[in-house]
Amino acid sequence: MFGSLQQRSPALDALFHDYQGPSFAIRLWDGWQWQSSSQMHPACTLVLETPGALEALISEPNEIALAEAFIRRELDIEGDIFSVFAIADYVLQRPQSLRQRVREKIVRAIFSVRRRVTHGSLHSPRRDRSSIAHHYDQPVEFFQPWLGKTLAYSCAYFRSADDTIDIAQEQKLALVCSKLRLQPYERFLDIGCGWGSLVLHAAGKHGAQARGITLSREQARHAQRRIEQSNLGDLCAVELRDYRELQDQNPPFDKIASIGMVEHVGLKNLRRYFRIAHSVLKPGGVFLNHGIARAPASPPRKDSFIDRYVFPDARLVTLTQVIQAAESERFEVRDVENLREHYELTLRHWVDGLQRNAATLLQHVSDATYRVWLLYTAGSAAAFHRGDIAIYQTLLSRPDRGSSRLPLTRDDWYAPAMCEENIEVSRR
Repeated sequence: MFGSLQQRSPALDALFHDYQGPSFAIRLWDGWQWQSSSQMHPACTLVLETPGALEALISEPNEIALAEAFIRRELDIEGDIFSVFAIADYVLQRPQSLRQRVREKIVRAIFSVRRRVTHGSLHSPRRDRSSIAHHYDQPVEFFQPWLGKTLAYSCAYFRSADDTIDIAQEQKLALVCSKLRLQPYERFLDIGCGWGSLVLHAAGKHGAQARGITLSREQARHAQRRIEQSNLGDLCAVELRDYRELQDQNPPFDKIASIGMVEHVGLKNLRRYFRIAHSVLKPGGVFLNHGIARAPASPPRKDSFIDRYVFPDARLVTLTQVIQAAESERFEVRDVENLREHYELTLRHWVDGLQRNAATLLQHVSDATYRVWLLYTAGSAAAFHRGDIAIYQTLLSRPDRGSSRLPLTRDDWYAPAMCEENIEVSRR
C-alpha cells in the first residue's frame, strides 16, 4: 500500500494547502479518494492507477513525467480536462522542500520512457523533414473527424463564439484571402500548406493560381487528391518542398501566405525565412504570416512534453523577434492582429471532437498517440487562455519604389467576398 490511510490525507492537504483553482478530486488505484474542497463539486478527478503516477504528481513533478503518466494511462482525467492545467501549474510551482516532506510520507519509484527525434543538426533540412513527419504523417482519417470539413489545422476565425468549427475555419480562409486582397489569376503561394485547404479556397473562391508546399508526404498526397476531386487542377497544385528550396521564381508570386508554419522555422533561420519570402514576392506584393508566438515573460522551454512528443524542435519566438526579422529583410509591417481568443476556441472544438470521436480515431492510431493529441490540444487551449502564447496574423508588404499599392483603409477586408459566379465570369 502506498502509505497508510492515515498518511494520505494529511500529505495531500499539506501539498495543496493554499491551492485556489477549480475544485478537484484524486482517486487512487485502490479506490481511496481525496478532494480539494468539501464544499464544492469537483470539476475533475485525477485517477492515479499506479504508485508511479502519484510519485509523478507529488515527488518531483515535471511536465514530461506527468504527460507520460497520462499517455500510459497511469494517470487519467474524469470530468473537465481543461481544469487539470490549473492543478498542474500549481504542483509544478510548489517549493521543493514541501514536496520532499510529502514524499517522505508516501514514496515510490517512478519510471518513464523517452522519445526524441534527433536526425541531423537542429533545423537542418533533414531534421526538419523528420520532425514534420513525426507530427503530421498520421493517417488523414485520424484528423478528419475532429478538424472538420476544411481539414484546416490552424486557428479558426469566430465571428461568434457559437460558430461551428467548419464555419469558423471557412471564415479564417476568407479572412486570409481578404487581407491579401487576392484577385483572379494572381500567383499565390502557401508556405506549409497542410492538406491544401487554403490553396483550394484561393483557387476555388478567388480564381487565383495557387501553389502550396509542405514537408509532409501524407499531406502533399492528400492535398493533391483533394485538388483532383475538386477539378481545380488547372489552377492549383501542391508539392513536397522545403521553403529553403524556393529560389529564382520567374515570374514571382503576387501574394504569399504562411499559416502555422513559422513555428517550425527556429530563431536562427527566421531572417532566412523572410529573406526567401521577400525574394520570391514581386514588388508591390504582400505576405501574410500567421503563427504562434510566446509572451516575452514566458521563457522558451527546452525540454517539454510538446517538444518531445508533439512538435520536435519547436521553439516559439516572440512577436518582436518575428517583426525584427521581417523588417531586417526589407519587409514593411502593414498590420498585426492577435487572435489569441480565437485559437482557444478552436482548440476547445478540437478537444471536443477528439473526445466524441475517440472510438473512430483509435481505429487509425494507437491509444498512446490519441492521448498525446488529446493532452496537447487541451494543454494548448489552457496556454492560450493564460496568455503564455498568442497567435498573430502579420501582414507584410514589399513596397514597389515606395508604393505599397494598398488602399488607405481596411474596410474591404470585411466586405462580402466575391461570389463564385463573378469568379467564373472573370475566368472566362
